[in-house]
Amino acid sequence: MRAALLAVWIMTAGLPAQAQNLPFSALAGWQADDHLAALTVFRNSCARLEGPIWSPICKLAATAGQSPASARAFFEMLFRPTLIGQPPALFTGYFEPELKGSKTKTARFTQPIYARPKELVDGQQFLTRERIEGGALRGRGLELAWIEDPVDAFFLQIQGSGRVSLPNGSVMRVGYAGRNGHAYTSIGQELVRRGALQEHQMSAQAIRAYVQKNPIIGNDLLNVNPSYVFFREIKGLRPEDGPIGAMSLPITAMRSIAVDPSFVPLGAPVWLEKSGANPLNRLMIAQDTGGAIKGAQRADIFFGTGPKAGDAAGIIRDGGRMVQLLPNEYLPQGSGS
Repeated sequence: MRAALLAVWIMTAGLPAQAQNLPFSALAGWQADDHLAALTVFRNSCARLEGPIWSPICKLAATAGQSPASARAFFEMLFRPTLIGQPPALFTGYFEPELKGSKTKTARFTQPIYARPKELVDGQQFLTRERIEGGALRGRGLELAWIEDPVDAFFLQIQGSGRVSLPNGSVMRVGYAGRNGHAYTSIGQELVRRGALQEHQMSAQAIRAYVQKNPIIGNDLLNVNPSYVFFREIKGLRPEDGPIGAMSLPITAMRSIAVDPSFVPLGAPVWLEKSGANPLNRLMIAQDTGGAIKGAQRADIFFGTGPKAGDAAGIIRDGGRMVQLLPNEYLPQGSGS
């Protein structure tokens, strides 16, 4: 990643007017974190980071010490905490679903997971969710797999990846292959607007329960979100590997976040101070993106794989702040402070 490209992110975020350099002592809980765990994930990102800013940092990362204290020293020596945008932040959670399915349609598995159509062009509008669910792609051989529940298919698209357990005992990994170009619309906010749920009741679990209890109204509700995600089969991953993120690398539970790359450079360390019922102060690595993740103070926390991760991720909608750790080499000492 070239210095000029990093500069574009900085300028987009509005430095120096909307940025503030902070000392590490201003980061709540900084000394208590496991910086070695964060450094391990950052090292993975170095496979995709290039250029005069990142290359020397990644070389040092490869030989940095093997203790949390030495890892903390690595970050403190080479990066500067920079607050970009205005808190409070908005933190949500995502996960990798585990679903049962089949590579062929059966009486049980009737909901298709579609591969990317050849005529889809990134950035241009394609068929809406309603038209796709109505059968516009049917019969073209685009079905990667079939699962049971339309709600599961909907949330699989929101998460962007998943594991499908097949009848022969094998597991098919699927990952993001593109979207139909329509803006994401929050189903949760639509339920609040209709008076079906109140704001404080909103969670992925609440949306799922409503749709499953009201299948006819619920399926129409899902179509309020015209955005639709297509998938590809991911091969070569170990069972312990996370799904593939926007950097084409496996992401790591509770250390990887999805960000808006217009404001946060992919691969950069980001300090999270999440409030709410389960506060979290932790060094994360920006390794993914998402259609609903917009703005400098917006992040989606990857909670891991399976139902427990899904339960934990589904209730997260918390404030706080996120502070980027940007390389010292780029940032002038007095910038925004």
